[in-house]
Amino acid sequence: MKSETLRDLFIDELKDVYDAENQLVKALPKMAKAANSPDLKTAFEEHLTQTEGHVRRLEQVFNELDEPAKGKKCKGMQGLIEEGSEMMKELKGEEEVLDAGLISAAQRVEHYEIAAYGTLRTYAELLGEDEAVKVLEETLEEEKEADSKLTEIAGEINVEAAAGESEEDEEKPSSSRGSSPRRKTAAA
Repeated sequence: MKSETLRDLFIDELKDVYDAENQLVKALPKMAKAANSPDLKTAFEEHLTQTEGHVRRLEQVFNELDEPAKGKKCKGMQGLIEEGSEMMKELKGEEEVLDAGLISAAQRVEHYEIAAYGTLRTYAELLGEDEAVKVLEETLEEEKEADSKLTEIAGEINVEAAAGESEEDEEKPSSSRGSSPRRKTAAA
């Protein structure tokens, strides 16, 4: 779509984030299933419920703007989800490290969404779309809360992942320390 006005750009960006949220609705159950930490699994399940609500809110914004609720392929989210999927395959069996990686992937997604919703809210303010401002602000705050929750969970999980590294070093003979990679990659 060629954006000639701020309203055109606003609609185009709404379509992008609408697709992004729908992609997440499909990805979050896989992330929850892969998570080993009960807290992380619960966080992903709760955020799935929120994300479904985000989709409904975006549909509400489209309705208020008299625009059809349809997505435009969000390549940014597609890339973030693909990276997360690759990481899940690479770290399968490495419980604490996998959970740390899942948090990292999820926080990248949250930061992407925070940027998108912050921009959309600003466009809505400039366009005088007061109801859209309220709806987008509510979602923005939930995305920030999800990011904070992941940071909180990461505090414990990252320490556990680091402890696993220390135990691994203690098990190795001193002559081999630092000479081999700590984890296998897909190419190994």
